[in-house]
Amino acid sequence: MKIAVDAMGGDFAPEQIVFGAIRAAKKYDCEIVLVGDEEKIQEVLHREKSGKTLKISVHHASEVIEMGEHPVTAVRRKKDSSIVVATGLVRDGICDAVVSAGSTGAAVASALLILGRIKGIDRATIATPIPNLKGGATLLMDSGANVDSKPKHLLQTAVMGSVYSQYVFDVAKPRVGLLNIGEEETKGNEQALATYPLLKNMTTIDFAGNAEGRDITKGNFDVVVCDGFVGNVVLKFAEGLAKTILKLIREAIREGGFFAKLGALLLAPVLKKLAKRVDVAEYGGAPLLGVDGCCIICHGSSNAKAMCSAIGVASEYVEENILAHIRDNIEKEEMLTNDCENK
Repeated sequence: MKIAVDAMGGDFAPEQIVFGAIRAAKKYDCEIVLVGDEEKIQEVLHREKSGKTLKISVHHASEVIEMGEHPVTAVRRKKDSSIVVATGLVRDGICDAVVSAGSTGAAVASALLILGRIKGIDRATIATPIPNLKGGATLLMDSGANVDSKPKHLLQTAVMGSVYSQYVFDVAKPRVGLLNIGEEETKGNEQALATYPLLKNMTTIDFAGNAEGRDITKGNFDVVVCDGFVGNVVLKFAEGLAKTILKLIREAIREGGFFAKLGALLLAPVLKKLAKRVDVAEYGGAPLLGVDGCCIICHGSSNAKAMCSAIGVASEYVEENILAHIRDNIEKEEMLTNDCENK
């Protein structure tokens, strides 16, 4: 397995990206191709002696797409940018997956323009795992790829999320929910009201009804479907809330005197475990489902730990042959839909 990594994407590129790749090369059975400014990448690699003996190579790319650039325009103009070149390696069959912590818009645009979509998929979607109280993760779809979605797009999203949850998170029969403001079938905006009965009639997924915001962290659903505008707001709020709670705990301990510090010392293993569960670096990256290839999108502030985890996500995506499973299920759903229309 060979994974292309956009070494120039992200707030801490290329240092943290390269260090993450080194970690991943030691941890996972894969070869890593670092794409970007060869001189800068080699400079970082030389700091890490073990990097010389690992299965890591460098593919030069002279340009970088900045966060403020218009994604589609930049992808078309900057043909030698790190994300465009890295995605091209997947299209050409040289690499099996691409991982990037750069501009999400540029990563999505590159995947759509270079890899294309799976037959039967109109919109790609970002699938983000969110830790829940049942010890697992709820898959939030979409978390930012499409700010406006039609009911048919949400149906396709539901199929892809169900497949990913089944094969990556080992959920035998993923419970799929439609994010809404209430459990009742009659609740919601026009989009939700139009989508609910369509999801209810699908046979390739286990539709469990409307999911409210609190159900995401409760773990009442394995997959929660919404458009990218709502999903991104939910994701950013969850990230901010987790950081705020941990910060408030630290401040309370610091200002609580001797007994508070003693209690914190006794609870240190528990607090460390809690911090690990809500740390986005543990999950690393989110797959862009629906494109005809494996594309993993990471947070812009990803550090070495997060990049290592993201490469692990890419490795698992390829190993589990997620693309083939999505194709099969989309074809089944299309056949069922056509049968219903013909009757």
